[in-house]
Amino acid sequence: MKKKVLLMGKSGSGKTSMRSIIFANYIARDTTRLGATIDVEHSHVRFLGNLVLNLWDCGGQEGFMKQYFASQRDNIFRNVEVLIYVFDVESREMERDVHYYQSCLEALLQNSPEAKIFCLVHKMDLVPEEHREAVFKEREEDLIRLSKPGNVTCFRTSIWDETLYKAWSSIVTMLIPNVAALENSVTHFANVIEADEVLLFEKATFLVISHCQSKKNRDSHRFEKVSNIIKQFKLSCSKLGAKFQSMEVRNNAFAAFIDTFTSNTYVMVVMSDPTLPSEATLVNIRNARKYFEELENPNNSAMNHHGHKYH
Repeated sequence: MKKKVLLMGKSGSGKTSMRSIIFANYIARDTTRLGATIDVEHSHVRFLGNLVLNLWDCGGQEGFMKQYFASQRDNIFRNVEVLIYVFDVESREMERDVHYYQSCLEALLQNSPEAKIFCLVHKMDLVPEEHREAVFKEREEDLIRLSKPGNVTCFRTSIWDETLYKAWSSIVTMLIPNVAALENSVTHFANVIEADEVLLFEKATFLVISHCQSKKNRDSHRFEKVSNIIKQFKLSCSKLGAKFQSMEVRNNAFAAFIDTFTSNTYVMVVMSDPTLPSEATLVNIRNARKYFEELENPNNSAMNHHGHKYH
């Protein structure tokens, strides 16, 4: 199943850097080596096995932008599932940025009226921390107003922290065809094994694709932080020729397990009873694997919930 995703925005706004971090295993400091995107760069990213993101990274120089709305209009804006438009928060040409953004919306309305629209207010690390919330809220209100009658979802992002993972996790989750069934199964699994929290990560990107929590947690950014940390750790492992497979973190308040799950996912299970033997949780993860593997590949024989025993 192929889904077309347009990545657009002014030249230098950070589109290719974020794409390279999420999908090409770059770390933030390495993105300084990336040059400007010439015209449109196409990439096919396999996600969760049977979902392929057909990513169109559109160069943002003025000459290219004008072509997109003229000679290339139908080709670019036809059959689009998602538009991700990136705004540089420090841009000195906001009027021009908005003009191009609204031209995109107009072209989408004609060619792909059902497309979902996301705006990323990017490079937020350049804004002093105490002003970030206010600056983002102001931009978000402007973009919602400028996008009418369409609906837009806005995120604040930076390649230097977990906000990039939060935005892309939300966007990609929306493209997963059976995400509701996945959410229900994660909730069922968490309830049966009495876990505080269960998270599913996509294997290649480590984006969070599903989660369930039974206890409140004060850190609302913890999923993206885990994505960021484990992705960096995985890259460090691969540089040493080692393969990351699983990890256990334990203290007197909780035990957390990250383990390979299906062929396309990792799972994280958090238990607040640290006296529970590791093997009990690992057996439950092992027992759930086959069911989740078949949920991801619905073409295989369907299997009902009760075929699984958790301890």
